[in-house]
Amino acid sequence: MDLDAYAAAHRADWDRLDDLGRRRAYSGAEADELIERYQSGATDLSALKTAAGSTVAGDRLSVSLSRARLRFTASSGNALRQLPAFFALQLPAALYRLRWIVLAVALVTIVVSSLYAIWALNDPRVLANFGSDADLRKVAEQDFVGYYSENPSASFTGQVWTNNAWLAAQCVAFGIIGVYVPYLLLQNALNLGVNAAVLFHFGHADVFFQYILPHGMLELTAIFVAAAAGLRIFWAWIAPGARTRGEALAADGRALFTVAIGLVFVLLVSGIIEGFVTPSPLPWPIKLAIGAVALAAFLFYMIWVGGRAHRGGETGDLEEFDRGAQRLVAT
Repeated sequence: MDLDAYAAAHRADWDRLDDLGRRRAYSGAEADELIERYQSGATDLSALKTAAGSTVAGDRLSVSLSRARLRFTASSGNALRQLPAFFALQLPAALYRLRWIVLAVALVTIVVSSLYAIWALNDPRVLANFGSDADLRKVAEQDFVGYYSENPSASFTGQVWTNNAWLAAQCVAFGIIGVYVPYLLLQNALNLGVNAAVLFHFGHADVFFQYILPHGMLELTAIFVAAAAGLRIFWAWIAPGARTRGEALAADGRALFTVAIGLVFVLLVSGIIEGFVTPSPLPWPIKLAIGAVALAAFLFYMIWVGGRAHRGGETGDLEEFDRGAQRLVAT
């Protein structure tokens, strides 16, 4: 498909749809025309998504369709009736849009933390900056493991959940600043690198992975998603494309607020694993398997479910609850 030619051929129809969607009152003929143009516009958007995925023309048409839909379909006042559309369509679609940024953030974090750990391990002066030999030995042999069992499991779960949810919320809320998210990611990477260096130095590499991986696979992925959401908001401000900066920030901000809500539940799951599974007497293969299954379930939800919703025209915008619910019922 020649996207430019396709957009040019339908531009007048899309502009008319956008114009009708901005009106507050309609004659009978205009109301009928709005519905007809909405249906044809939805077909055009599906063709664009199938041929080229996310495009500027498709994003603008999606905004026009959402605005038009609100003119003839009132939003449901019952939040419980919106939940199926939220979890089946809006949230996974919003997550799917972040997939490549999440991968980039994860790779950068792993590389930075690994390089920092290697540097510290190969230069005694760097390790000495973290504390005396006795202090570091205490961290490696007592404090690192003791951290996970010094409080009751339920209270520890609540503590790490609220802490991580607050960190994720900061990434989304302050992403527009630009430097805040990279700063948080750097601090997180350096902290991982320091702990790895200390435990590796005293011969407890197995302990490091055994106590980090069960909950960390899902927890770190959730933080990477939050960071990706913040970076996406910053990029919407820097490069809004055909939209104004206000339109770009409003559209992406609503969609990424969806992500922030969803991460609360994801981080609750990782918090439960960290509070009840990581310090438990279960064999380590079982603990690691639990963490791996939790991560696999989240990735399936993000990539497969999210990809299906995204290809169906979902953007993750909270204003699309009713349209999403209708599509869910139709499929």
